[in-house]
Amino acid sequence: MTSRLPAVTARDVIRVARKVDFVFDRQKGSHAVYYREKDKARIVVPMHARKTIKLKTLVGILEDMGLSKEEFRELL
Repeated sequence: MTSRLPAVTARDVIRVARKVDFVFDRQKGSHAVYYREKDKARIVVPMHARKTIKLKTLVGILEDMGLSKEEFRELL
């Protein structure tokens, strides 16, 4: 199994975040903030229209969500 991440958009990341109990908190400019109550986790998702999220940014978001690359791929 490969550990590469697929190219994803903000919409894809938000769909996965909602599956793991994140809810929309607020948006400032082109960045949306999502929050998970049980562990007070917070993620910031860049909402740039129709663009894929950069790999480093995605890896940081996954760390903040507490998901491995494999878990993220399964939830897509």
